[in-house]
Amino acid sequence: MGIVSDLKGIHECSASYILAVNDTINVISGKWKAPIISSLFFGKKRFGELEKEIPRINPRMLSKELRDLEANGIVKRIVHNTIPVTVEYELTKSGYAFRHVLDVMLEWGLQHRKNVFGKKK
Repeated sequence: MGIVSDLKGIHECSASYILAVNDTINVISGKWKAPIISSLFFGKKRFGELEKEIPRINPRMLSKELRDLEANGIVKRIVHNTIPVTVEYELTKSGYAFRHVLDVMLEWGLQHRKNVFGKKK
């Protein structure tokens, strides 16, 4: 049995439930973390590749968000011993496991957008 199916029998909100939800929100809080994680689902990327792939993110913010994701164990920073030094970013096992969360968010967001804004022609 999975963790979520174990929760189906619970009829009250426990502190551990609230803490787990807060942990999830803290990891993905902010405008840029979900797009960074989504981009890295398609493989390792260098800083410049991420910057080009994510519209309107500036280098300072990308650097900050990558550091936060690394500190939270979602992204791994790989430094290659080349001249000049090459740095790549990739998702950790925990980062890849986050795919399920983003898939559900995407599904909800598409349905919500359709409900709120109606069908676009």
